[in-house]
Amino acid sequence: MNQNKLFNRTRWQLAISYAAVMGLILSLLGFGVYKAIAHAHWVAIDRELESVAGTLHDSLELKLQQPGRLEPIVNELLPNLRLIGVKGIKEQLPSRHILSAINQGYYYIRLFDYSGKLIATAGAYPEELPPEFSSQYWQTITDAKGKVYHQISVALHTKTQQDWGYFQVGRSLQDFNDYLSTVKWVLKLGLPTALILIGFASWLLAGLAMKPIYSSYRQIQQFTADAAHELRTPLAASQATVESALLTPQLDEKEAREILRTIDRQNRRLTQLVADLLLLARMDNQAIRDRPQLCCLNDLVSDLVEELAAMAIASKVALTSEVRVQQQLNVVGNSDQLYRLVANLIVNAIQYTPAGGKVTVILDCSHQEAIVQVQDTGIGMAAADLERIFDRFYRVNSDRSRHTGGSGLGLAIAQTIARAHRGSLSARSELGSGSTFLLQLPL
Repeated sequence: MNQNKLFNRTRWQLAISYAAVMGLILSLLGFGVYKAIAHAHWVAIDRELESVAGTLHDSLELKLQQPGRLEPIVNELLPNLRLIGVKGIKEQLPSRHILSAINQGYYYIRLFDYSGKLIATAGAYPEELPPEFSSQYWQTITDAKGKVYHQISVALHTKTQQDWGYFQVGRSLQDFNDYLSTVKWVLKLGLPTALILIGFASWLLAGLAMKPIYSSYRQIQQFTADAAHELRTPLAASQATVESALLTPQLDEKEAREILRTIDRQNRRLTQLVADLLLLARMDNQAIRDRPQLCCLNDLVSDLVEELAAMAIASKVALTSEVRVQQQLNVVGNSDQLYRLVANLIVNAIQYTPAGGKVTVILDCSHQEAIVQVQDTGIGMAAADLERIFDRFYRVNSDRSRHTGGSGLGLAIAQTIARAHRGSLSARSELGSGSTFLLQLPL
């Protein structure tokens, strides 16, 4: 298949198409996974900030007495508390569990009075952070060094519910960005690797998918070549006969009749060949369209043996039948096609059985199947021929001898009819010892 340019190019196109589609799907999937991970971590950060801010906010409001003033007890709640513009404030490390998140090193706290002036900071407060206050609930800001922070702002009240000012809790997004950068690198490295594997797999799968197509293509090529060969022979014979007649100055009645007989014989062969080809084409493209009917194989075998007796006598072959069942064997199908199937088997056996030989048609049944066997004492076939006898235009004689008058389609038609009736047709033979064709049809 790789030597055929058309199929090789088509295989490459299929592989590239598969890889492109899968690459697009994986890219969209990777983008979706990245967005989902980023969103999940962002939501987790928001919830964490809200939890810390809520806990500290409730604790602070119980300690505040006057607006804009920090009580000394606040040192117990906030680590590294630094008052803006005041020196010498003692830093105390809190021991309460509610401050465990602040002590992790990436949280900071800012306290503003009601006018928006920065009063104090606590925690891991970055000095480069702009001191301006914004009353937005959620904020994402960047310092002078380009570092990103996420913070939440809530209003603070005194113990007596007076407006004290504002309270901000924020954290650095450095760990968040580092994690997303790692995810990006994994996706950037994983996608090309996956595409390489997908491309290789697509090439193999395209080859597997095209094997039956290529096999059918080769069969069509062979069929076309064989059909052309079969059609060319009678056409060439007819053309030669006509040219010979045209070159003869005068033809008497006997010569003219002989020429007409030759042309008629070749035309009959052409007509039969075309009819067989049309039958095979119809049966390949569609199932049996006739209304199913019961067909009695007992009557079919009996009628065929009787009708083909004259042909057997002319060939000096003994044609007999053997019915091994007492009941009528009925199958569902097209009686004309089944008639042709069995007739082809019997005619084939008579043609390849020498004078003095014997052909026996046996009717039997087994396991809900009707069995028709056609046995002959003819020339038999070699094992290599048995593998191809049901191929179209195949003859056991390699020189395509015309002594039988056949076109090599009889057994192919029989096999096609058998399959159309959900049956099977097989053969066994030994060279010089005769052949047996076995037809099995569901009752």
